[in-house]
Amino acid sequence: MSESYLLILGDRDAIAWVLEEQRMAFPATARAEVDRLAEGDELLIYATRGAFGNPTRDRGRVIGRAVATSGVAVLDEPVVFGERAFPRGCDLRVESLAPWGGGPELRPLVDRLEAFPDARSWSVRLRRPLLRLPAPDAELLKAALDPFAGPRARNVNGYRERATTRT
Repeated sequence: MSESYLLILGDRDAIAWVLEEQRMAFPATARAEVDRLAEGDELLIYATRGAFGNPTRDRGRVIGRAVATSGVAVLDEPVVFGERAFPRGCDLRVESLAPWGGGPELRPLVDRLEAFPDARSWSVRLRRPLLRLPAPDAELLKAALDPFAGPRARNVNGYRERATTRT
């Protein structure tokens, strides 16, 4: 049975790369949830409020839905963003994507999500690349995303245009 995860992205260049290339790269740091990610697992893509450079203006939003089309493996060549290298990765199929600036804010939903047992310190759980979501949480987030989301091909340009490096 497949699992659902929140895929947490905190950098606009990384977001554009993930959405354009339909791949995900992970740091070398061992994380159980990354090691468990398998082909067929669902990923709800979350852009942090700091991802686009203005955390006082921007809000953390669920911006898309993807499915892992491979397990995580060591890459032949690490993916590099800035000074950070990401030596492991997997392939994705982005199935839906909100236009840039769209998608449901996560903060107002936290009290209803089992993945955040302590709403006062919920953001601490976002300091990782993946957060496993119980099935009811995944359903709630998909229902919140659906009114915003459309085809990846129609909406990816907004993210590409805001990247500081072009993909």
